Amino acid sequence: MTEDSKPSYVPRGMPPLDTSGRITSFFEFWPTWLIYMPVGVQWILLSLRYRSLSLPLIANPAVPLSGMVGVAKSSVFDAAGAHARQWILPWCLYEVSYEELQQQSLSAQQVIKKTGLQFPLVGKPNIGCRGAGVKLLANEQELTAYLQQFPPGGCIQFQQLSQWDAEAGVFYVRHPDEASGKITSLTLKYTPYVVGDGSRSLAELVAEDARASQLLHLYKDRHGAHWDRIIPNDEPFRLVFSASHCRGAVFRDAKELIHTDLAQALDKIFEDIPGFYYGRLDVKFQDTENLSRGKNFAIIEINGASSESINIWDRKAGLWMAIRTLLQQYSTLFKLGHANRKRGHKTPGLLALYKAWRYENNLVKHYPDND
Repeated sequence: MTEDSKPSYVPRGMPPLDTSGRITSFFEFWPTWLIYMPVGVQWILLSLRYRSLSLPLIANPAVPLSGMVGVAKSSVFDAAGAHARQWILPWCLYEVSYEELQQQSLSAQQVIKKTGLQFPLVGKPNIGCRGAGVKLLANEQELTAYLQQFPPGGCIQFQQLSQWDAEAGVFYVRHPDEASGKITSLTLKYTPYVVGDGSRSLAELVAEDARASQLLHLYKDRHGAHWDRIIPNDEPFRLVFSASHCRGAVFRDAKELIHTDLAQALDKIFEDIPGFYYGRLDVKFQDTENLSRGKNFAIIEINGASSESINIWDRKAGLWMAIRTLLQQYSTLFKLGHANRKRGHKTPGLLALYKAWRYENNLVKHYPDND
């Protein structure tokens, strides 16, 4: 199946989205465990070589378990110095309690105001992955509704909405003994839209879109309130807010944008986050020229050891290329862990990893639905 050649709506700053040719790679929506089976085998072999099953868990000593699982998103931000924080979108944390809802809403608003954040802002679980529970909050009423859906004991990270809509994932690696790192991949993240024609409903527009029609299970429940609404002519309707692959976002490999200027900008940022050597930055940016030159971008998240080099989800990526990329990633984690072990860092047991996984998994089940 192929997509038609009609141009798709894209946010300002993003290159046009090529929709000709194939819609997805044939393995793009395979079960995660199937894609990662070779990584599991490699992990065992590398564990024998390095004499440690948990060596990757000290690849990033700055954060617990290297950011593999069950780690607060804010932990990397907390480790950042003044220079690095200039590049991170402002954030604050709020822990949900069993207090009466309106009182919690007032308390959260006070925390938000004290931090200098303003609506609209983004609410996201401080522990979680793959865009779970992420919502755009336009006002106090939407904040209150979000709090009502959030599990008591969970922690929310509120973050200022970026002035830019264009988004990318940039994978960065630096050896502990080296001053400069390397950008191993750069991938553009397109949130999918349908564009109204004044006569068809949202349901009809999604059903007639070559890619969106294959993901009806993602969109129908999410946009049920608008499903039968006629979308005005030329009005873009965003199907996904959180640009996560499993939520329906479209990824395009953009390795041509990797430039020494951007690498040097990231070197300076990570010099100011001691002990963080490996991960993917999710960034908003003004346009691709500025991003490539290391200018006018803002960091949304810094993902640790379990983060993917998301160019593997480009529709043109081959299965072997994707597996090879994942194998290279985890080989790098073992090498970094080995270097940090020689520096005196102690590896945690796998039981700590299992407990962190269970904790995160239990929380995710109770998070609000995504936008």
